[in-house]
Amino acid sequence: MYEKKTPMTLYCGLDIIGEVLYGKWKIRLLYFIDKGSLRPSDLQRKIPDASPRVLFAQLKELEAHGLVTRISFPEVPPRVEYRISGLGQTLLPIISALGEWGDKNQDYLRKKIVEAVKK
Repeated sequence: MYEKKTPMTLYCGLDIIGEVLYGKWKIRLLYFIDKGSLRPSDLQRKIPDASPRVLFAQLKELEAHGLVTRISFPEVPPRVEYRISGLGQTLLPIISALGEWGDKNQDYLRKKIVEAVKK
């Protein structure tokens, strides 16, 4: 099991949101699950740059934090789907606002990101 290198601090809301949402794919996973990509294979197609192992780990963390629910269907072959929980639903307007901000500022930010990488 993964053990964090730095101690967890949960002193304020920003610490907590960092613990819950930091992870390269978590916000996208929530977005795509809300838009109807419920199965792990659907999510993998939507986020092809992510390895299946990392997606699974981040889905597991989102489930552990109560933002998504995992539904297992007793079928052959087995089928699993993820759904946004009630708590996860409360994050969707914030995710949408972040996406809009990123869209609005993407040209400027893309330029700054590329410049920072070159340094």
